[in-house]
Amino acid sequence: MQIERFVFNMVGENCYLIWDDNKNAALIDCGAFYEEEKNAVTSFIVKHQLNLVRLLNTHGHFDHVFGAAYISEKYNVPIELCEDERETFENAVNQMQQFLHLNVDFKLPSARKYFKDGDSLHVGNITLEVIETPGHTPGGVNFYSKADGVLFSGDNLFRREIGRCDLPGGNEQSLISTLRGKVLTLPGEVVVYPGHGPATTISEEQMSNIYLRKS
Repeated sequence: MQIERFVFNMVGENCYLIWDDNKNAALIDCGAFYEEEKNAVTSFIVKHQLNLVRLLNTHGHFDHVFGAAYISEKYNVPIELCEDERETFENAVNQMQQFLHLNVDFKLPSARKYFKDGDSLHVGNITLEVIETPGHTPGGVNFYSKADGVLFSGDNLFRREIGRCDLPGGNEQSLISTLRGKVLTLPGEVVVYPGHGPATTISEEQMSNIYLRKS
């Protein structure tokens, strides 16, 4: 798996473009808001001759879906989210207006598909397992590639932090318990690529994440 990280929009959201040896690609959490950000994605795809086959989202908050409609229409791919994330996704525009106090409208993709916990998503010869860890949002997920030893954690797990749970649909105990039971049990060498900030590893979070250490 090849990985390219983009940092987008006014809240520094991490978008990941991944692709296999045959140049089949997927975008994870395309939060591109400004035109130059959208152009950065499409230019990279053209330059590296990639075939974008999936548009995946760890959750439906506005900063992770800003660019989804643009990508969905340009490449004729539906946005894909957890089936438990429908309401959060549908409210993305209102979330943005309440959180940023900006009256800026943006479109959500009309083409949509939904997956569930435990599903396997294929991007060419890459396989991503869906690991649902509700708490930041009701249907927040992580995408795990066992073969590549990487986890895309969205806003569920950050370096020495966890996602905030004081937003609508949030539940701190649910997030902590599912991260402990389903994510921290992964091999320690797994690299974690979060929705904001730097990458980390499972072993670092096992040792250093005060929110997840058991007392």
